[in-house]
Amino acid sequence: MKLKLLAAVCAFAIGSAASAPVVSAAVPQTAAPAVQAPKTAPQAAPSAPKAAPANGEKLLSPFPGLIKKFIVNEGDTVKKDQPILVLEAMKMDNDITAPCAGKVSFKTAVGNNVETNVMLAVIG
Repeated sequence: MKLKLLAAVCAFAIGSAASAPVVSAAVPQTAAPAVQAPKTAPQAAPSAPKAAPANGEKLLSPFPGLIKKFIVNEGDTVKKDQPILVLEAMKMDNDITAPCAGKVSFKTAVGNNVETNVMLAVIG
């Protein structure tokens, strides 16, 4: 039925509705393929938080911006992924997080403009 209607609409649209015969065609119905859930690799057990190397791990600026504020104080002990400072870029505040657990030693100051890959702090 849908095919007849489609053929009639197409014939009318090109201006030959009166002279074009309506053709009926059977469309074979096939079953849709079964959808399988994606296979995932077995998950490894969660590991202990990554500790800072002996000389400390550098925290680099991911993009240019303005150091708006420090969330933690100099010398505070932080956990991995804990926000430690706010970097403003394009009028948006971005929390910059610790890459590992350890003590914070800032290598910049609030109000400084920094470029990409400038050292912001050392976690050690």
